[in-house]
Amino acid sequence: MNTVLSEQEIQRRDALAKLEALGINPYPAEAFDINATAKDILTNYERDKLNYKNVSIAGRMMGRRVMGNASFIELQDASGRVQAYLKRDDLCPGEDKTLYNTVFKKLLDIGDYIGIKGFVFTTNSGEISIHVNELTLLAKSLKPLPVVKSADGKTFDAVTDPEFRYRQRYVDLVVNPQVRETFVKVSKIKTAIRDFLNERGALEVDTPVLQSIPGGAAARPFVTHHNALDIPLYLRIANELYLKRLIVGGYEWVYEFSRNFRNEGMDRTHNPEFTVLEFYVAYKDYLWMMEITEQLFEQVAIATNGTATLTVGDKEISFTAPYPRVSIYDAIKEHTGFDVNGMDEVGLRDVCTQLGIPTDASMGKGKLIDEIFGEKCEHHYIQPTFIIDYPVEMSPLTKKHRSKAGLVERFELMINGKELANAYTELNDPIDQRARFEEQLKLMERGDDEAMFIDYDFLRALEYGMPPTSGIGIGIDRLAMLITNQQSIQDVLFFPQMRPEKVIKQASNADYRAQGIPDGWIPVLQKMGLTTIEALQSANPNKVFNDLGGLRKKMKLEIPMPTKDEVLKWFE
Repeated sequence: MNTVLSEQEIQRRDALAKLEALGINPYPAEAFDINATAKDILTNYERDKLNYKNVSIAGRMMGRRVMGNASFIELQDASGRVQAYLKRDDLCPGEDKTLYNTVFKKLLDIGDYIGIKGFVFTTNSGEISIHVNELTLLAKSLKPLPVVKSADGKTFDAVTDPEFRYRQRYVDLVVNPQVRETFVKVSKIKTAIRDFLNERGALEVDTPVLQSIPGGAAARPFVTHHNALDIPLYLRIANELYLKRLIVGGYEWVYEFSRNFRNEGMDRTHNPEFTVLEFYVAYKDYLWMMEITEQLFEQVAIATNGTATLTVGDKEISFTAPYPRVSIYDAIKEHTGFDVNGMDEVGLRDVCTQLGIPTDASMGKGKLIDEIFGEKCEHHYIQPTFIIDYPVEMSPLTKKHRSKAGLVERFELMINGKELANAYTELNDPIDQRARFEEQLKLMERGDDEAMFIDYDFLRALEYGMPPTSGIGIGIDRLAMLITNQQSIQDVLFFPQMRPEKVIKQASNADYRAQGIPDGWIPVLQKMGLTTIEALQSANPNKVFNDLGGLRKKMKLEIPMPTKDEVLKWFE
């Protein structure tokens, strides 16, 4: 983070001071009433011109062409951009032309928020525009926006640097309209899911983010401390066990958009903070859940993009039901040649060695199978495919298969080579569940930091009786990546996690004065990039002296030039 002001930032602050000197509040508190948007005007004006004789609109000034006593600007609001026309004598009908000649032409900048009132018309070139009669400054922008050029609906020199875009998302949203559209679609996805579930009688609920037991998934949690209770707490890794408690309590279909936290790696499909939809339905099983999942995904795709067939990178993916169903053992056999069905831990570890998959002593049978599938099989499933019937060791919360020994009734939905959903016929036998938790405890003792904790209160809830239930978790961020055709999870998160920004140090004016530098030359040295005394002392004194003269002229400074001997003393 650079705390040194650029030349443009200095100029904008100077304009701010001049506006205030004119009695103009650059950040007024009064509401500005709006009765039109850019999109509304451009879409509806031609067929309903009488309704646009008196419009009031606000937004950022994103472009300006001054042509003497008349000017054009580009105004951008949340819906898009519209052109506005300003004529000096219309904007300033009296003798005082300050608003146009000084305020608009000299003291307003690209990025400033303004409100305008006037009427809509069509220019001689056929462009729908607003003829401005009133202009109000609503917020002064003190930092310049990146320059993005566009013509004929195409954008040139777009801001693409991910470090800048993700860290300063607020600027990314201003200068890259397609980014705003991506997040509009993300919102539509969630709305479509809510509509689907609500229409079928599901109840949206909230469960705790701070949990005493990080249950419901195999993941490493974030740990915190509650001062008042003096106990450790965990940010939730999943909300599954709380939603099942609600099924015990008598609700038959509950769902939650859950913000989850996992203290694990980051890549283009993983962020430590992410959103999952989980829902649980009484008296259903995983076969029913596959059918409802197909219907949900198809409806969400259509509601968001108008079609069930999506373009993802260079691939076309169809969300149209039904989806193929492949057992995890069959998938491994097909893509590795190994039949791991019935293998013990030693045999699985040997398979991993032959396949070049690294392992460690903490990995049990379930994790070894998961590694084989993840490394050698997952990426093959581009079209939606249910991977079903997992080994019991991989699924501590899942009911044992009704007809296949050693397996559980579970599926994962794979799309574009990644898991999008994970679902079970839920384990509701409290005795079996306790035994599964105890197996997880043994893995934790072996060093598996993703093994599940034992949640004794959840076991107590099961002992009161939970009806046959099916549940699912859907990765909303990954689903959003697919439907919006984004290659990175960071592109569907407003504010993805990033490393702390480096702060560029700057010496204080007192530090410069201690070196014998007059106040008038301090901003000149800062302009040269000599923002610390260490940077100054490592610079070439002769070059600094020569550059001072050039910058004195460029910055139009009316201060005497120091002698070379005086400059050399600054380096002592």
